[in-house]
Amino acid sequence: MTQQTNLAGTFTFPGTSMTVNRMGYGAMQLAGPHVFGPPKDRDVALAVLREAIADGVNHIDTSDFYGPHVTNQIIKEALHPYPDGLVIVTKVGARRGADASWNPALSRQDIIDAVHDNLRNLALDQLDVVNLRVGGLAGPTKGSIEAPLTVLAELKAQGLIRHLGLSNVSPGQLAEAQKITPIVCIQNLYNVAHRTDDAFLDDLARQGIAYVPFFPLGGFTPLQSAVLDSAAASLQSTPMQVAQAWLLQRSPNMLLIPGTSSLNHLRENLKAATLELPPATITSLNAIATAPKP
Repeated sequence: MTQQTNLAGTFTFPGTSMTVNRMGYGAMQLAGPHVFGPPKDRDVALAVLREAIADGVNHIDTSDFYGPHVTNQIIKEALHPYPDGLVIVTKVGARRGADASWNPALSRQDIIDAVHDNLRNLALDQLDVVNLRVGGLAGPTKGSIEAPLTVLAELKAQGLIRHLGLSNVSPGQLAEAQKITPIVCIQNLYNVAHRTDDAFLDDLARQGIAYVPFFPLGGFTPLQSAVLDSAAASLQSTPMQVAQAWLLQRSPNMLLIPGTSSLNHLRENLKAATLELPPATITSLNAIATAPKP
């Protein structure tokens, strides 16, 4: 595949010198089934990462609890020493059980250990961005995030982290966080069918804070999939490409991190950055939102 000249334009994280193409790559699927253990084909996983970078991706999302450790070790093997301008965003706040369960890990020592695990397995002296992951599987949960975020702020002051973000949080938790440290990005569940964060997204755009939707393509009912299918057919694209293009056109602070362990799917995802949805298509896609607005 030839070098992409414009992966949906660029975004500069607030208060930083980090500018990334808005179409990035999420490394979660480089691990084994259920994001646990080694990949089925490590050589393909390495090839996916290298092709993503060759095609202009300069924003990779990862975590050391993917695997655990597996994804970061594959990133290191594929890309270290890292090219100039590559931004690697990781997250802490969970750990994997021996049964592949996802468990909270928000104590002071949990946070410290997680940061050092990421540094070691990525072979870095400093992490570009660390997101604090809180909340539950269904979305943000009420409660203070002061304690774990304060630990991350301390590690940032020590020079181990450049910038901080949040994952799976509410607007109130962002406000609490901003009293402790600057926040450069938010990662929450959001897609064309699940738009509870509409107002939050717009507020983040006004602040210049990046919004990075996770699982941006999932959660569609058959009816909603039919709407996507129709739009995709009219544009000679795939439903996933249309869903990603809709996200990119939704707001200029939207950064995408679609993940895949397939070279073909990687190429499809990157093509979505060049897909321009006409107004009528956007209107039809807007109508499939199922989540009530706050």
